[in-house]
Amino acid sequence: MTVTRELLAYYEQDREHGRLRAGRDRLEFWRTQDVLRRSLRPAPARVLDVGGGTGVHAEWLVADGYEVELLDPVPLHVERASELAGVTARLGDARELPVPDASVDAVLLLGPLYHLAERSDRVRALAEARRAVRPGGLVAAATINRYAAVHDTVHTGAYTEERQREAAHAAAKRGIMLSPGRGFSAYFHDPDEVPDEFADAGLPAAERYGLEGAFWLYGDIDEWLDDPERRTLLLDAQRSMESVPSLLGVSGHLLTIARRPGAP
Repeated sequence: MTVTRELLAYYEQDREHGRLRAGRDRLEFWRTQDVLRRSLRPAPARVLDVGGGTGVHAEWLVADGYEVELLDPVPLHVERASELAGVTARLGDARELPVPDASVDAVLLLGPLYHLAERSDRVRALAEARRAVRPGGLVAAATINRYAAVHDTVHTGAYTEERQREAAHAAAKRGIMLSPGRGFSAYFHDPDEVPDEFADAGLPAAERYGLEGAFWLYGDIDEWLDDPERRTLLLDAQRSMESVPSLLGVSGHLLTIARRPGAP
């Protein structure tokens, strides 16, 4: 993706390092981990973590026995990820992966599609992932759902602010979220768009998983996540309805998975 000054300035604040490690965003983290652990081939296997930030997912993948290379366009993220034991990290662009054809067992795009506003760029990133993965290998991509900003701003109370409200409804209508104060945009998908983008990249039969369900909007979500027993029940509850079509768009994020055609 094109790293604008505004995008770089935002991520150089190091906000991404702690985002999935605290608060209700832990639900996104644990659900992503849950779906991937059920979908990835058993370790040892080689995983390319594209747009992997500071290594929040790379860290547990290495602990599970995977060989992980992380690519990210933000120098600070690469520096932080390089400090993790067993993680190789370097600068890279999701649309032009610096790896040979069919050289990895899985490619994770757990963020790049948020920042690719043009459909052609998103398809190109998915096609690059298909090129890099071995036949039968897995491509997984995270997307932000179209109405996430409306849900989120109501939950946080920011919906009462006119600028926030207008930005949230603009994202719901057109898919482009211009966050007030951030200076850069993000793309919010309609859940039904995602399989078509995968198919156009040569990745048919994509499967979609709603990560948070409606639970991320509950006022007591942190209490559930803080208690290991209640957290297990919550994760089980969302797993039971993670792919129900009528519920996919309620989640803040969608994880879509497909395999490169061909025998492994």
